[in-house]
Amino acid sequence: MKTIVICSGGLDSVSLAHMVAQEHQLTRLVSFDYGQRHRKELDFAALCAERLGVPHNIIDLRSIGAVLTGSALTDDIDVPDGHYEEDSMRVTVVPNRNAIMLTVAFGFAAAQGDEAVATAVHGGDHFIYPDCRPAFTESFEKMQKFALDGYANVALHTPFVHQSKADIVTAGARYNTPFDLTWSCYKGGAQQCGRCGTCVERREAFHLAGVTDPTSYADPDFWTAALARQAGV
Repeated sequence: MKTIVICSGGLDSVSLAHMVAQEHQLTRLVSFDYGQRHRKELDFAALCAERLGVPHNIIDLRSIGAVLTGSALTDDIDVPDGHYEEDSMRVTVVPNRNAIMLTVAFGFAAAQGDEAVATAVHGGDHFIYPDCRPAFTESFEKMQKFALDGYANVALHTPFVHQSKADIVTAGARYNTPFDLTWSCYKGGAQQCGRCGTCVERREAFHLAGVTDPTSYADPDFWTAALARQAGV
């Protein structure tokens, strides 16, 4: 199946790209610049495309991102430290982000003659991000059938939507994903911080999967305290 992968350069989407490259026909990686503070992730998406030998398209959505205000990922708001399942992480929501990106990717796929769009949404995202939940992805795919009716037939491929981040690490290892060449940190510094929600989740996932984490973190031990706090210990 000719498949486009939406790739942010993070652990999830890069693992997905390696999976698709082996299981399907990977045609290209598509990334989005929506004015995110951690846009250095796009460099890691470019490295992934080069490694897998496919084109890499960066779609400029900065003018759209500029009006999706109120998120710590786009505005001058501190990115909170802690686990994703803490209420403080809701400030990292960018309204309708995945819905917008998927709509563009589906149009791109239809124009290019591709048969599927793959995205790495997963079970760990459900608590905070409504457009990562199965109800959304299933409804979105049905909507696109109507949007492209008579023009193209493009499927939505979400192999991780019912899985955990640890499951993604396990799958990524199976498909030889170079985890050290992925970027997760929302703070976008010189080194992944180890404290923001996505760093804590990343560190926990490697632990649960029993896979060595090759990532260099500014604060490599913070995740244990974050998990204890989230569990009320």
